[in-house]
Amino acid sequence: MLIAQMSDPHFMPEDVRLFGRLDTAGYLERAVAHLNALAPDAVLITGDLTNDGDAQAYAAFAAIVARLRAPFFVLAGNHDDCELVRARFAGCLPGSGPLCYAIDRFALRLIALDTLVSGEPWGRLGPEQLAWLDATLGEAPDRPTLVALHHPPFRTGIGHLDRSMLRDADGLAAVIGRHPQVERVVCGHVHRAIQCRFAGTLAQSAPSCAHQAELVLGAAEATWICEPPAVLLHWWDPAGGLVSHVSMIGEYGPAGRFSDPHVLASQASR
Repeated sequence: MLIAQMSDPHFMPEDVRLFGRLDTAGYLERAVAHLNALAPDAVLITGDLTNDGDAQAYAAFAAIVARLRAPFFVLAGNHDDCELVRARFAGCLPGSGPLCYAIDRFALRLIALDTLVSGEPWGRLGPEQLAWLDATLGEAPDRPTLVALHHPPFRTGIGHLDRSMLRDADGLAAVIGRHPQVERVVCGHVHRAIQCRFAGTLAQSAPSCAHQAELVLGAAEATWICEPPAVLLHWWDPAGGLVSHVSMIGEYGPAGRFSDPHVLASQASR
């Protein structure tokens, strides 16, 4: 199966530009078209659905992502409003409490966590949600599983991002470490594709489908940059496990076959 992960759209209505410049509505529309062309089995949207978290923005956001042909599942990020997200996407979310849930209908089990702490840029799961995760993973120890959250449970080396990571990452690591069926822990928030070893598996953050965080290691000040928007593609192969790719959104020139005659002639002349 193929799971697409779209993250951090920071949606704002069409007539509003984020930072006075970025057309996040246009970015989202292009991301949806890109995903529809790829035909994934499911789409995970790992938080910061809107930038300002108001009801009007969620309605407009929902109208665009409703064009996705694949079933999609949302997580809350620090820019989101938990209750507005719950009301707008009631079909896949619990009716009360944290926005955490499990999806069991695919070859790869999906577990979504809620790291939102209202009014704070950093995230936290808390003891009750960690206990829920431990119990939920324990229900299906033989099912390969992808665990998704918004905030990264690891340091990135980018200073301003590391101040807003998951505050109880050690607690998450303790739970994940007890369940070897977890193929990947995926997150958003940092607007970059980053990987590291985590609790016996791999943790991986997704780039934004809009703007990226500038890669300046040790940076104290938060800066954004118009690097290409992208999504992650997580391809599950029972014979080989989970393989992840970065898929850039946009047109970047023509494609060609490595076997084209002019390519082979060029190689032969070297």
